[in-house]
Amino acid sequence: MAVFWVLTSAANQSQVGLTIPAVSSIFSIYKASIWRTTNLATAYQFHLQSGQLMNLRYLNLSENAYSGKIPIEISRLTRLVVLDISGRFFLDAQLKLEIPNLHMLVENLTQLTKLYLDDVQISAHGSEWCQAISSSLPNLRVLSLSHCNLSGLFHESLAKLQSLLVIQLSFNNISAPVPRFFANFSNLTSLILKDCNLQGTFPKEVFQLSSLQSIDLSHNEGLHGSLPEFPNNGSLQNLDLSVTSFSGSLPDSIGNLKMLSTIYIHDNNFTGSIPISMTNLTHLRFLEMYVNNFEGSIPSFSGAKNLEGIDLSSNGLTGNINCTYWGNLTKLSYIALGDNMLNGNIPSSLLSLPLLRNLDLSWNQFFGQFPETSNLSSYFIKDLDLSINNLEGPIPMSIFNLQGLRTLDLSSNNFSGSFSLDSLQHLRNLYFLDLSHNSLFLSHGATNYSYSSFPQFQDLRLASGKLRTFPDFLRNQFKLEVLYLSDNQIQGKIPNWIWRFNNLFDLNLSCNSLETLEGPTINLTSMAFLDLHSNQLHGKIPISSSPNMYYLDYSRNNFSSTIPTSIADLLPNTRFFSISSNNLQGIIPGSICNSHNLEVLDLSNNSLSGTVPHCLTTLSTLSVLNLRRNNLTNVDRLSHNCSLRTLDISENHIQGQLPKSLVNCPQLEVLNLGKNQITGPFPCFLKNTSTLRVLVLRSNKLYGGIGCPKIKGTWPMLQIIDLAHNNFSGNVPGRDLTTWQGMMTNEDVASSELNHLQFQDNGTGGIYYQDTITVTNKGIEMELVKILTVFTSIDFSCNKFTGSIPEEIGELKSLLVLNLSNNAFTGAIPPSMSNLSELESLDLSQNTLSGQIPPQLTKLTFLSFLNLSYNQMVGRIPSSNQFSTFPKSSFEGNKDLFGPPLTEDNTTRFSPPASIKSHRDEIDWNLITVEVGFTCGFGIAIGSLLFCKKWRKWYYRAMYNILLKIFPQLEERFGDHRRHVCLSQRYWRR
Repeated sequence: MAVFWVLTSAANQSQVGLTIPAVSSIFSIYKASIWRTTNLATAYQFHLQSGQLMNLRYLNLSENAYSGKIPIEISRLTRLVVLDISGRFFLDAQLKLEIPNLHMLVENLTQLTKLYLDDVQISAHGSEWCQAISSSLPNLRVLSLSHCNLSGLFHESLAKLQSLLVIQLSFNNISAPVPRFFANFSNLTSLILKDCNLQGTFPKEVFQLSSLQSIDLSHNEGLHGSLPEFPNNGSLQNLDLSVTSFSGSLPDSIGNLKMLSTIYIHDNNFTGSIPISMTNLTHLRFLEMYVNNFEGSIPSFSGAKNLEGIDLSSNGLTGNINCTYWGNLTKLSYIALGDNMLNGNIPSSLLSLPLLRNLDLSWNQFFGQFPETSNLSSYFIKDLDLSINNLEGPIPMSIFNLQGLRTLDLSSNNFSGSFSLDSLQHLRNLYFLDLSHNSLFLSHGATNYSYSSFPQFQDLRLASGKLRTFPDFLRNQFKLEVLYLSDNQIQGKIPNWIWRFNNLFDLNLSCNSLETLEGPTINLTSMAFLDLHSNQLHGKIPISSSPNMYYLDYSRNNFSSTIPTSIADLLPNTRFFSISSNNLQGIIPGSICNSHNLEVLDLSNNSLSGTVPHCLTTLSTLSVLNLRRNNLTNVDRLSHNCSLRTLDISENHIQGQLPKSLVNCPQLEVLNLGKNQITGPFPCFLKNTSTLRVLVLRSNKLYGGIGCPKIKGTWPMLQIIDLAHNNFSGNVPGRDLTTWQGMMTNEDVASSELNHLQFQDNGTGGIYYQDTITVTNKGIEMELVKILTVFTSIDFSCNKFTGSIPEEIGELKSLLVLNLSNNAFTGAIPPSMSNLSELESLDLSQNTLSGQIPPQLTKLTFLSFLNLSYNQMVGRIPSSNQFSTFPKSSFEGNKDLFGPPLTEDNTTRFSPPASIKSHRDEIDWNLITVEVGFTCGFGIAIGSLLFCKKWRKWYYRAMYNILLKIFPQLEERFGDHRRHVCLSQRYWRR
């Protein structure tokens, strides 16, 4: 019921509160219309025109269901101090401000100090509403215009409103930066700009306003900024920057804000450690800083004794949880520390907090046994999530003292031992349980009498629990919505009673040994997700009307015969359907296209024949079509509204040329046409498909060059290209290689974006298809079950490429696999290959490459496979780094290569192959420098003695004199010899 605040006369100065009935007694003629009508103009037109409300100071008509236009007569209430005609934006009824517009409404209300027009459709641009308010309301203290369809920049005229205390403009489309003059509002206590599509950098000075008590900038993803140094004894009580793009670290001075009660800064880019000074925030009640990049340990919040909730999940926090930090926080009701890197043991004191309701420690590295404790709260704890840790040992029975427990998730740990599902009878309130992916041996032995004592589950997940039969207590579950029994050891039949759950919409029985479905039909009326893959089901494909079926996986079973034409009854609204890896034969029926919402269709690994139905190539919703490994012979033209992201028709018998209608698929990411009988030239018509990541054309009959004249390569995202086993010829164009930016990605960027190619449905956000591909890596053909976005490969092997390997290949710095073998490449290996720092596999065998192995290749320290065999390489094999680890087969067939591992080192040093003499430019001068120097010196000396008389005479005389000085006694002993020498000298002179 609306309330009027009426000041009857200026002289009276007495404020009287009147409800609508009291006011209606004054205006008895229009008694009914005032509070029953939904037309505001009708209700007040008479009284405003007659002048009976001209002294009105306070008018509050908020939160009613009024609709229509705001009456112009309100603008005549010139003595109004407070005007509140705000509505409720979730109601269909809504007031509009058209004529009068905002300027006409407030131009005479010069005494107004508080204006509330929330949820009134003003629909004004920034300059309009800003100037209308600033020019007419100089004394305005409260401005509240949330959800008014305002847009555009803040106009500078707002700076005049120096008396503003409250600015509330949430849920508008301002799409502009926050002006710096907001920091000049020295009396501002509250700034609420939630979900306004704000842009740019927020001015730090606003945070430092000493009067500011509450600031809410949440849900403005385009708003950037960081926190300043806060002054001592600031007034800030509520800080909400959630879902924005603020970054930087939290300043230690945040501890100066002694009055802080709530901190919501989740979903941002804050970094660094959490300041220890936050322990001084004694008034803190709620702290939510999840989805940021905080690191380091969790500080003590022991001083924040009023803390009721803390959420630090999805950060990079490390260390253990010190139990002494939490003992005094007796008011805590929820603790969320999931998705960090915390370790150590889980302190039992956490579960002993008297008011704790929710505890989430999932996605961490906690280890050891879950603590057995006798003083667990038996009532308050309702949600406990310890999933994805390293906890071990048996599941503690003390958990079953938590009588109020509603959800329990212990999945993906190392819990072991036997666990009886009969223990669940103690948790009567439990409706969600996940014990999947542990080392537990789940057992059940309840009698029919005790079925009613089990809790009624809505979501029950018991995957990988070594179950051999379906638990009997499931028969009595009438609220069950989700049931996961995958990856167990259940054999035999799927019981008929499992299809009788009226609410069951998600059933996963995959990876068991199930063989048949009990009963003639199955009821899938409520089913939305059904996963039966990887069993031993056989016979015909089970068909039943499934109007709500969203996801259906029958893959990796033994279903046989043909795909029935009634398959459409199973798929009217299905988005994912896989029946791959079965024994299906026959054709693909056209009726399968009656599923007009189909996004993923996987019929691969069967024996289907005939042509691909034309309707499949025209389905505008289809994103993934996998027909790999069948016996199909033809594909029709793809429609102009093709939305395919993955097309895999490899390993069939497809003939003819590449369908040029592929250009109609502008979102194509994976194209696999390998191992068919396709003919024709290289598909230059696909060069403009900028989304292409994987192109496989191997083992076809394609021919000609791969250069595309007059077309610049435009595959910026290409990461895998496989042209092996075709008849391509000519040079490999280096200019095209330089446009494959997906193979040139910086190493740091690649590691930070580690992901794999997958299809994610935009409607549910669920990832339910992963692309696979077969590649040749390190000489071995292997299937990549997941194609990492950082996996890059070029395979041009077994073609007729000629010319030299282009130097530009060295620019593909993130390339992992390069195979150019079995071609006719000539010339030297380009030294630029040494830039391929990530390369793991290099195969250049069976070509006509010549020259030396570039020693720069030894810098490729990640190279684990190398094949340069059967070329015309010469010289010594480099021996540093990993080159010494490659086998002989990596170099054989190059008759002029030498050195380990082809030949022993001590042999080749002195006896290189005879043919090395004919390669003057290939002599290893480092090896023969000493030998050449010795030979030359010796030859010069001897030659001089033999053929130069003067040198010979000087040499003998000098040597004789030196000997006499060293050995004087030689003068007597060899005197005759001296004379003989003199005679000899005369003889030689003649």
